[in-house]
Amino acid sequence: MDNLLRLLAVTFRPMFKKNMQKSIVNRNDLYHLIKRDNLFKRVEEMFGMPPNWSRPPGFISLVKIILEQQVSLASAKANFLKLDTYLKGITPTAILKLSDLEMRSCQGSRQKAVYLRALSEAIVTEKISLERLAFLPVKKIRNELTSIKGIGQWNADIYLMFCLQEKDIFPIGDIALVTTVREITGMQSKEEMLLFTEHWSPYRSLAAYFLWHYYLSSRNKSPCIE
Repeated sequence: MDNLLRLLAVTFRPMFKKNMQKSIVNRNDLYHLIKRDNLFKRVEEMFGMPPNWSRPPGFISLVKIILEQQVSLASAKANFLKLDTYLKGITPTAILKLSDLEMRSCQGSRQKAVYLRALSEAIVTEKISLERLAFLPVKKIRNELTSIKGIGQWNADIYLMFCLQEKDIFPIGDIALVTTVREITGMQSKEEMLLFTEHWSPYRSLAAYFLWHYYLSSRNKSPCIE
């Protein structure tokens, strides 16, 4: 009986998690976040609610996140489209077949070519299963993602937020977020910022979405997130 119950739990947990997980941006969570910090009420009054930025879980989204690291979203999008057009559809197997020259001509960075190959190899060899990954605890997801060369804490944070809609993530490696917290609070060190953001828990992802929204809206920038 115990084995049967464990089997049922493993089988149906993905369905339960998918059905129970709300979008990051929602009124109920905002109510509780504003009780912790009235800053977010002021941001909403200035710029409205942020979009609920999201991407489907899986390989393509991780490719985009790798390409976006340390470059503008517009540049990363152009690189992705160039690679996608050349391959006529991005898959792990297709990426592993590319030569060094083809990789450089498609997306420009030798370092990111290494990272894309590492991710593709992990998928093909079943070192990681992105389908299974979606239903693991956050810490386990982070550990598995960051075990792949080129996927650091920032990449894992963005995947957890955009693709899995995890509620309590604050990507301190994001330049726009650090810039915004510095503008609003005057804090300089990331360590100080992380301590400060703890009082937004368990709604730190929503806080991050509001801070991105503030950053983009106050500068009249388009997020260019797809």
